[in-house]
Amino acid sequence: MRSDVPKVLHQVAGRTLVEWVVDAAREAGAQRVVAVVRPGDGVADGLPEGVEVVEQREGEGTGSAVLAARDAVLGNGAGGGAAAGAPQSVFVLSGDQPLITPEQLTGLLDEHDRQGAVATLLTTDRLDPAGFGRVVRDGKGNVERIVETKHTEGPSTDELAVREINLGTYVFDANTLFEALDQVRLERDERYLTGVFPLIRENGGTIAAHITEDADAAIGVNDRVGLMHAESAAQRKLIESHAREGVTFLQPGTTRLEAGVTIGRDTVIGPGTVLEGSTSIGERCEVGPYVVIRDAAIHDDVKVGPFSYIRPGTVVHEGAKVGTFVEIKNSDIGAGSKVPHLSYIGDADVGEGSNLGASTITANYDGKEKHRTKLGKSVKTSVHTSLVAPLHVGDRAYTGAGSAITEDVPDGALAIARERQKNIEGYADRKEQEDSQK
Repeated sequence: MRSDVPKVLHQVAGRTLVEWVVDAAREAGAQRVVAVVRPGDGVADGLPEGVEVVEQREGEGTGSAVLAARDAVLGNGAGGGAAAGAPQSVFVLSGDQPLITPEQLTGLLDEHDRQGAVATLLTTDRLDPAGFGRVVRDGKGNVERIVETKHTEGPSTDELAVREINLGTYVFDANTLFEALDQVRLERDERYLTGVFPLIRENGGTIAAHITEDADAAIGVNDRVGLMHAESAAQRKLIESHAREGVTFLQPGTTRLEAGVTIGRDTVIGPGTVLEGSTSIGERCEVGPYVVIRDAAIHDDVKVGPFSYIRPGTVVHEGAKVGTFVEIKNSDIGAGSKVPHLSYIGDADVGEGSNLGASTITANYDGKEKHRTKLGKSVKTSVHTSLVAPLHVGDRAYTGAGSAITEDVPDGALAIARERQKNIEGYADRKEQEDSQK
């Protein structure tokens, strides 16, 4: 990754790679999740809450990594990369394959139980199989062997013709898994997890496979290019999921969503829109084009944009409008209120039905502390109004254009805070005469 950040702590759609995997396992029913890490690699510090950690202090290869979890798994009855189902069953998942889904894991476990299998693989036939392990089945449809095809000179023509590939996601009988791993021979000083399959077959165990049509589970992240591929696939899935729930995306290829975002039906998302964090958007909203919203709550029938920036802690209530080149931070915008254009509203409470004129700002920071501005209902500020916090503006109050309001404004009052205009007659003539004499 060429990064100080551990690979599995890089993010796709707002979640770390490993968080996607943990979430999928838990949604599939995992009661415990055990992560295998290397000492001092920094991964443990970024794991989701409740994940148990074991350190792999010896050995190389996927098999050695799984062996490091033996005591955690067998000592408590379930676990591994993630565990679900009966106590003796254990999933083994990779922390750098973020697009595995709960549905795939559930299907994998169901097939495992239905076949009474000792091991079950997740597979697909929807990809170019070149470079993947080919899954060769026997006459009963069970897995006979996995043929590695990184080098085509070894496999037979029939094996190379197989299109079903191993995706590296498994469920095992836990006891059998660890017994077999102890017998796996090292290859180039590495113990490979797939080395257990011939041993299981030799001992009469059934190896099943669950085939999926969703090949995105095969996307593994080993560098920034893989990260881009995973992000692209995640964005497609998220946008399609929201679209199926009634959200319109005018140019989906220009929109970016994060996994924690919720959007109500009949909302329209314009081009260039970015929705991040825990943002929630209600029904029948119009958002965009070129809007960024992070960790904010947008209620029903709200219009946001174009070119708006909604920052964390903001709540925009029903029927409100946040317009062009407006930035709002940690503020509550009342129902039906309008902040139409060219304004900054930070640390403020704006009452319902208010209308803030162009270039209204809240001066919320005194150089040491943040202060709050409170506007009542139906307040109307004229253009170029500066509201210097802490400040309270009463219901139905007005401000004059170009005012810097530093004192509270009573209900229904007009506040004007500016120098009286003075016209100097003949100024242009005198200025031109002075310039000509230079």
